[in-house]
Amino acid sequence: VQLQASGGGLVQAGASLRLSCTASGSTLGRVAVGWFRQAPGKEREFVAAIDWNRGQTYYTNSVKGRFSISRDNDKNTVYLQMDSLKPEDTAVYYCATDPRGSNWLRLRPNTASWGQGTLVTVSS
Repeated sequence: VQLQASGGGLVQAGASLRLSCTASGSTLGRVAVGWFRQAPGKEREFVAAIDWNRGQTYYTNSVKGRFSISRDNDKNTVYLQMDSLKPEDTAVYYCATDPRGSNWLRLRPNTASWGQGTLVTVSS
């Protein structure tokens, strides 16, 4: 499966963005999908994940209440709605998939399938 993240851009603090993760070559319908980010000079960190049936979601504490992950299996797309963006949200955002579920993906991202990232820059 080839994943492509899109929707990044340059925004001011407090603005919103919606990232999309689309797949080609396979369906996202039976895998968990997660979002991770890597800021300059920092390690990659987990942001959010959702099970294939939308039944379970996870968020890192710093984005709870501001970010929302959702999926449209008919469109083979997973979204990350990001509201009230802060400068510390600046990073390259990546999506990843794993058939073993969102919790596995959250805890063991090195075993996941990864796509190209999209840059989010939040100015103060």
